[in-house]
Amino acid sequence: MKLILPSLRAIQAFEAFGRIGSVTGAADELGVSAGAVSQQIRKAEEALGVQLLERRGRTVSLSSWGREYHKMVSAGFDCIREAQELLTRKLSESSFSISCLPSLASKWLAPKLFDWQAQHTGVTVRLVGSEQEQRFREDQVDFRISYGNKAHDYGQYAELFTDWVVPACSPSFLAQYPLRKPADILDRPLLSIEWARDHRSPPTWAEWAENIGLSYSRATAEMAFSLSSAAIDAAVNGRGFVLAQLSMAADDISSGRLVVPFDLPLRLPAPYFLAWDRSALQKPLGPDLRSWILSIARQQTTLLAREKQTRAL
Repeated sequence: MKLILPSLRAIQAFEAFGRIGSVTGAADELGVSAGAVSQQIRKAEEALGVQLLERRGRTVSLSSWGREYHKMVSAGFDCIREAQELLTRKLSESSFSISCLPSLASKWLAPKLFDWQAQHTGVTVRLVGSEQEQRFREDQVDFRISYGNKAHDYGQYAELFTDWVVPACSPSFLAQYPLRKPADILDRPLLSIEWARDHRSPPTWAEWAENIGLSYSRATAEMAFSLSSAAIDAAVNGRGFVLAQLSMAADDISSGRLVVPFDLPLRLPAPYFLAWDRSALQKPLGPDLRSWILSIARQQTTLLAREKQTRAL
């Protein structure tokens, strides 16, 4: 005997009745009349070919078939209700996870992120420094800040800014190794940066030299770092010259921990970008956080342009 599946509305009415125990209560929960609930349950009985309810005068209860059937369908509706509750919590929860390239996270985003969070008390922001590109749902990440053509791996993204590098060192290092001309930098201990293979590395010393009309063949060993932040910190500690990204070294330069003896900047070949998961924008403050990140990127672009103009003068 082939059973015909009742309509979802009929099953829903039956499930509500079995759980609540009355037609009136089921009708109130579903927002329909008691007659509509009774009609839908009769349709379910007709489709299944069994009597789901026992009617004795004004008393209505589940039959033996009804109890068996309700046990199974109620489990399904419990799952649906749990899914709804989970989704509701996810949409209303005040927490965000931002994945960002490690050096950019520590040197650029993190100091500014405190300002945003101070204006949104009660919001938890998890900042994850990661070289690996993210799969939003699998990695439970709302936003990703990365570099270059990796932007095309994401469905939704926006360009942030394109950085510049300048040769920088600590004041004590400069005092120990004084300079007369830019070419002298290339004869000093140099710190280089080599990013992971997934990203094109920032300008090398050979590229910087070529940009200012010099040729450079490495005569002494360079100390290479995979993290820009580590190379900048090494320069602050007097270990050599670094081609420091302005977005990351701005505080060290303005405070005097780093000095730029010759203002000869070189632009990075690609911009940073922000990508986001659609569900992040469905959270109450998701659009606000995205707009804020884009706004500080615009400020960074303006600052870089202003510094370039000032140098030109």
